[in-house]
Amino acid sequence: MSSNQRTTRPITTGTSVVGLVYDGGVLLAADTLLSYGSMAKSFNTPRLYSIEDRILVGASGEYSDLQEIIAKVKALALEESTTSSMESIYVERKLPAKSLWNYLRAVMYQKRSKQNPYWNDVVVAGYDEQTSKPFLGTIDKLGTTLQENLVATGFGAYLAMPLLREKWRPDLNEGEARALLEDCMKVLFYRDCRASARIQLAKCTSEGCIVSEPYDLDHSSGWNAPSMVRATGDLDGDRGS
Repeated sequence: MSSNQRTTRPITTGTSVVGLVYDGGVLLAADTLLSYGSMAKSFNTPRLYSIEDRILVGASGEYSDLQEIIAKVKALALEESTTSSMESIYVERKLPAKSLWNYLRAVMYQKRSKQNPYWNDVVVAGYDEQTSKPFLGTIDKLGTTLQENLVATGFGAYLAMPLLREKWRPDLNEGEARALLEDCMKVLFYRDCRASARIQLAKCTSEGCIVSEPYDLDHSSGWNAPSMVRATGDLDGDRGS
């Protein structure tokens, strides 16, 4: 099988990444499940990465392609930090999140133009020190970019985005933002057969970026909703009532 065929037939995949901008930073969430086709293969694989404690990168889609993207990103960050000129030889060079976002746009566009795309939708987040504002953007497998306060990839674009649009406010604090993302991840766990209740959160503020250890959502109460337990078939003459 050629590399083109492998790329256009993703096998080991991860599902949604959800992110939002809140008052003072940006927050991302993703589960840790990898699926081999429709089979749950790995339950503890991270898909959120911190690049030199300044940028967050996450992605849905083919995991092997994500690994290659992260390798490129780390190499670029290392090159940026070690390259200097006579004017900046004593000044640390920092790769801004928006610059990385534009770099990945070019990479994704080049790959798809060669009919060998990275089968991923990528989320880039960070904190712009020049404007003192958080940054959040996405790049899809075609190289199309979007910079927004709310993003969701994979199935989350259909299930999580309506909830984000309804509940999000520009003045959300970190606790409210975390609760909103956890609600989105619960919805995805209930409705997406390739999502799990084991998730990671990652945040980026003016103080830097951090990725949490995987933890399990408390989803026990969700199955008590009437729509979850009410009979829908004609059992014992109840005719679905």
